[in-house]
Amino acid sequence: MKTIKKVILFSVLGIVFGIFIVLGLRAHIEQETKLLIYNSVNDVPPTETVIILGASVFSDGKLSNILKDRVDTAFKLYKENKIDNFLVTGDHRSDEYNEVKAMRDYLIYRGVPKEKIILDHSGIDTYDSMYRAGTVFEIENAIVVTQKFHLPRAIFIAKHLDLTYTGLPAQSNSYRTTYKIKRRELFANFKAVYELLIKSRPKSLDK
Repeated sequence: MKTIKKVILFSVLGIVFGIFIVLGLRAHIEQETKLLIYNSVNDVPPTETVIILGASVFSDGKLSNILKDRVDTAFKLYKENKIDNFLVTGDHRSDEYNEVKAMRDYLIYRGVPKEKIILDHSGIDTYDSMYRAGTVFEIENAIVVTQKFHLPRAIFIAKHLDLTYTGLPAQSNSYRTTYKIKRRELFANFKAVYELLIKSRPKSLDK
């Protein structure tokens, strides 16, 4: 009976300790990046490039709500003369699935000249997108647009890759962050730290 109580006690302590580690890492990342994240388009200082991180698209090429909010926010930066060009980075895993083309087509539809849109077809995840933006596309200064829950991790990665990037949360006009997504982001923080520690390189360093 005592053995069972000990097992239960250590299990509970282990769970509590794990929760503290997860929440502590999130707090650390948010604290480290908070001065690099702006709250509104008006607050953003002019820079050359906005980086839009990819998200899911539908089979007909239509942007998901989460991605549409990102692209619309980046477009506002362009209309306010805060940026001059776009880097759209995302997953182009096959001819049937192409986040990058979907973002480009949407921006062109809204009036952005094609030559102002840089395409990164190998931005499979946040780490790869940040790494390739700096190394492959040689973008030294940029503002990154994604949702508020995702932005600290993106800027944290960029900072530790010695990139001078800032962030702007996507304005949520059509998308609500679910608990499932927030929970997934907590564990994605560990992946980011691990990739930075081992100095991971993306599978592709081609343009």
